[in-house]
Amino acid sequence: MIAVGLFAAHLGGHALWLVALSFVSMMIVGGAFGLRSVDLPLVEIGIGLSVIVRGTAITFGWHIPTAAAMPLVGSFAIFHGYAHGAEMPESMSGFEYGAGFVLATATLHGCGIGAGLLVRRMSEARGKPILRATGTAMTLVGIAIVTGYM
Repeated sequence: MIAVGLFAAHLGGHALWLVALSFVSMMIVGGAFGLRSVDLPLVEIGIGLSVIVRGTAITFGWHIPTAAAMPLVGSFAIFHGYAHGAEMPESMSGFEYGAGFVLATATLHGCGIGAGLLVRRMSEARGKPILRATGTAMTLVGIAIVTGYM
């Protein structure tokens, strides 16, 4: 979730809130699918690929238009939301559980945006290597998810 915020901060401008809003909106859709036990194949692969794509974009400094970043991030958010919805404890109401994971996600997006903006303010000598190292770490985590090591 922090990676979404970092990615949004990397893109800048309206992407700061549009990318995060796209993720949260589509995560809600995915959460509803999970709650309803809609069959969604390859959920863990989708989650892992989302981490790989965002990490790679940050590592290499890809600047894609906000209009392209929104559906990219949103499509992956369906998998994240599905995983949350499918794992909801039976003792909780869907509304309370959903509100909790939406608020937690938005908070983590905000942390990522804040961290990304902080790195952007740092000097070029320090900021880019930190951002690249963070993106590389995210990419490696995504690979671990996809390969089953995480």
